[in-house]
Amino acid sequence: MSFQVKEPVLVIGLGGAGSKLAIKAKDTLNSDCLIISNDVKDCSTENPSIHVSTDSVINPSVQLIRGSTYNVTNEIKSKISCYSTIILMSNLAGKAGSAMAPVVSEICKEADIGLVSFAIMPFKYEKDRIFNSGISLKRIRENSQCTVVLDNDSLLESNPDLSPKACYDIANSAIMHVVESLGSSEMANETNILTTSKEGQNIEDSLRDSLKMLYGNTSPNSVKRSMLYVVGGNNIPVGILNSITNLTAGILNESNSQIDMSSTTDESKVVMLSSIQGMTKFDRYDPLGMIPQENTLDWSTPDCSIDCKLDLYQLE
Repeated sequence: MSFQVKEPVLVIGLGGAGSKLAIKAKDTLNSDCLIISNDVKDCSTENPSIHVSTDSVINPSVQLIRGSTYNVTNEIKSKISCYSTIILMSNLAGKAGSAMAPVVSEICKEADIGLVSFAIMPFKYEKDRIFNSGISLKRIRENSQCTVVLDNDSLLESNPDLSPKACYDIANSAIMHVVESLGSSEMANETNILTTSKEGQNIEDSLRDSLKMLYGNTSPNSVKRSMLYVVGGNNIPVGILNSITNLTAGILNESNSQIDMSSTTDESKVVMLSSIQGMTKFDRYDPLGMIPQENTLDWSTPDCSIDCKLDLYQLE
């Protein structure tokens, strides 16, 4: 089944990276926007916002930010109550994104509001962020009708000459291409892997890098359907479009691939959105993630720090 976007739509941005994406998505979709962050600098007077206070703690942990987010649950519920679809933007490499995303997605699920979640995963060298990102993604997938995941690490593996900032820019651009198509293209009601390439390549090399990035995240047998967004498609020779269509159909199975042309830019490249069923590399971010769910005991509420009002020294 495909996810149906219903109006009115609210875009929620979590933390610094998520808030920037949400503001861009709001303008693209002509929707409302809500910023949720523990950093006052992310909150502005131009868009409604909720500040998650960690009191006097300057460098709060993921667990403390998550516990503080539960303190503003009623305010979040009030802000989202009149919407039919929520689009959630979060960078799970950041503390704010990985802390808040499970909480906000859980609130949306309990409110029975359609939820599309966009999640950006960390680079492999960000070892202190890998575990928290994996735990957060697992809960986001459970709470969302549709989850779109972009892995910064596989993007860097395909293009080792890129700087982290260049990777962020490419990732943000790919996400915005998918957001722009929400009203016209179908998205599967499951986990979707978003892949792309750097700019300045020919279209065949861009497709190759997108496929390499995809198979760095999951096995070929897990891919059920792929949507190719050919950016700048109106400027590409028809023969080349036919070539990449045949190539994609041969790799992914003709019935499971679809081409969408985008003429929003003069740059030509491929952005691929692939729905998957089965394990991904992100399941290994949690050492216990390989255990089947039916054989696992887990807390219904994710790990968080809360103030129990005990007369004990706070170690945060």
